[in-house]
Amino acid sequence: MGVDAQHRQLVMPMGAAADFFAALGARWPVIQAPMAGFGDATLAIAAIRGGGVGSLAGAMFTPDRLLVEAATVRAAAPGPLNLNFFCHTPPAADADDVAWQAALAPFYAAEGIAADGAAPASRCPFDADAARVVEKVRPEIVSFHFGLPAPDLLARVRATGARVIASATTVAEARWLAAKGCDAIIAQGFEAGGHAGYFLADHRPVGTFALVPQVVDAVAMPVIAAGGIADARGAAAAIALGAAGIQAGTAYLVTEDSRASAIHRAAVAASTSDDSVFTNVFSGRFARGVRNRLIDALGPTSAVTPPFPLAAAAIAPLRAAAEAAGRGDYSSLWAGQGAPLAHSRHAAELTEMLGAAALAARRSLA
Repeated sequence: MGVDAQHRQLVMPMGAAADFFAALGARWPVIQAPMAGFGDATLAIAAIRGGGVGSLAGAMFTPDRLLVEAATVRAAAPGPLNLNFFCHTPPAADADDVAWQAALAPFYAAEGIAADGAAPASRCPFDADAARVVEKVRPEIVSFHFGLPAPDLLARVRATGARVIASATTVAEARWLAAKGCDAIIAQGFEAGGHAGYFLADHRPVGTFALVPQVVDAVAMPVIAAGGIADARGAAAAIALGAAGIQAGTAYLVTEDSRASAIHRAAVAASTSDDSVFTNVFSGRFARGVRNRLIDALGPTSAVTPPFPLAAAAIAPLRAAAEAAGRGDYSSLWAGQGAPLAHSRHAAELTEMLGAAALAARRSLA
């Protein structure tokens, strides 16, 4: 590759970054990851006040609750809001979970609780009700995980004027999303905590350092780096790889503004990078979190989990019983490999720190 080509690879993403985030009204090229179940209006408000993009996760909110959360954000913090949704195909309601129940039976016995009465899994994919929320809120961004919704639903999102972005865990997924007209692509490396956003094939993890520049080379729209970014060094490195901006999750999880429990925070604070593993035992789909009793006993991967998100239903009573006793033995302690780099602080302060590092890196490459 000649010098001119190398220069174009560095300069073109920088201009795209400035245009993309400035058009949204963000001071910094930083998106607070949605983190279904661990963030609400409080966290989104703090991220926006810090100059970034605040996010709300629709997967575990009812449409009415999501409307309330979005209205709270709009009233408190003028700035760019991202509404995030899952796009998985719901499994059959009568999916067989007999083997999964049998695998969990010893844990129910150990906790002294009954194995019946488990609550249904609550992670909902993007549907017509969610589209109506987008039409009412009119967020600056609508982001998707596990692919994209049906064309008619996606058209309704576009009609609101929202930028559409989505997660890719491989170059093939990035190209697929680009062909569908996404305005930006989140390159999610395997270091990222929570659910991996794979959707074209089985889980085929690629690290952020390898994935981001390959996606930058493969698509023409801005690329947002995600996975393992928890401090100024990670933010600067992402920009040097050609990213237009960053999305951080675990770093926001441990801020004073998140909904993470004391149990979750303690587990993340005590973890090392090798404590963060991919597992399917909490939901039936691969996600990265801190190992605990359930992972150690069953192994990170189980062949008998029912389809996503049904595995979570049978674990819910175990989780509730353990957490009531101050234990995270059955909790999904989502966290990325950058967890040891994340420290408790206000989310606005974190946003400013990551954003300043990203902009400094951009200027040094211009």
